[in-house]
Amino acid sequence: MIVAPFRCSAIVANCGVVRCRYNNGSMMGLLYAAVTYVRSPAGMFVEEMRRDLHPAHTHADAHITILPPRPLQGTEAQAIQQLQEMCRGIAPFDVTMGDVETFIPTTPTVFIRVAYGAYRIRELHDHLNQGALLCNEPWPYMPHLTIVKMDTEDEARKVVELARPRWDRCEDSRRIRIGSVTFVKGVGDRWIDLAEVRLGLAKP
Repeated sequence: MIVAPFRCSAIVANCGVVRCRYNNGSMMGLLYAAVTYVRSPAGMFVEEMRRDLHPAHTHADAHITILPPRPLQGTEAQAIQQLQEMCRGIAPFDVTMGDVETFIPTTPTVFIRVAYGAYRIRELHDHLNQGALLCNEPWPYMPHLTIVKMDTEDEARKVVELARPRWDRCEDSRRIRIGSVTFVKGVGDRWIDLAEVRLGLAKP
């Protein structure tokens, strides 16, 4: 499915390129990433909150990035095959979203951290970050769901103050099922989903 622009959230992957579209309006070269989309009511709640808090950032579907953007160390076919082989032996699992936080001063990004089960996503990230998908990421990987990336720290702080009480009022379950990984690629403002790879025990 074509996405314009890319639906992804995470910190910068410094693999010989500059940061990704979701964190900055500029990007150089073709990048690849792996995400899991959050289709639950809580995910829709976050998308609606994003539309209200920052209408200019309405392109991103709710998701958790498993592998931040990177160039490939092989071909697309090799990367997809690697994902299929590695995900086959991993059973789906649940995580629970926590509180609204920010990456200030690193970036003016407002996000919801993964609380319960975050280690399972880290394990999945570490397991997939090899071979054709290998990238020496500059910052520790932290599972999270981005609400919005602002232009300045002051703007981000204002959004945090608005987002926290609103998220606290969310009555939907914060539990999210991690049952598939979507492999994506993009240049500039245009990204496409290349393949959805289901985890081992996930049913179609």
